Amino acid sequence: MDTPSRLLLLLGVGFFCANLRLLSQFVRYLKIRSSALLTWPGSKPPFYGLLLVLGAVLALLIVYKLAVLRQHPIQVFGESMMLVYYAYALPLSLRIGRGFYQDGIWADGGFIPYSRIGGLSWREGEQVTLVMIYRMRAFARALVCPTGITAPRGACSATRSLRTTSISRGKRWTSAWTTGGKFEC
Repeated sequence: MDTPSRLLLLLGVGFFCANLRLLSQFVRYLKIRSSALLTWPGSKPPFYGLLLVLGAVLALLIVYKLAVLRQHPIQVFGESMMLVYYAYALPLSLRIGRGFYQDGIWADGGFIPYSRIGGLSWREGEQVTLVMIYRMRAFARALVCPTGITAPRGACSATRSLRTTSISRGKRWTSAWTTGGKFEC
């Protein structure tokens, strides 16, 4: 096995892990989506169309390697995992509703249960961002909130009760529940 094939195999293992992570996040989302309080679709990454084109090119490359060059399927493992990531897993992950759920917050990087959140802070600039700080480690996640969202009936009271419950259990919240007047409780 030559060096480029080894590199592609190594990339395939990395993309396989990324695919498993995104798949597990989507399965978790399917389990908790009925407990959604306030959600919105995930934002598309920059150059999203280019990523989809990359997936199509990888599909053509895999067909070429298998049909024309008659390579063994293990030799296209890296390209196959990249194809799954760019053509299927990434678009599937955008269907996950970002926002507030009964048991936690789905940030841009994944789901965070309320029991693991040590602090919250709103950051306002071009976009309104909720920053969540983990309780037991020096790590934070961000949730970019769309402008002009309106709360569905019952979301404010539900989030107030979650905040009140959390405060009564000894958790500290670092900011009030407002986003510059666009979403207030």
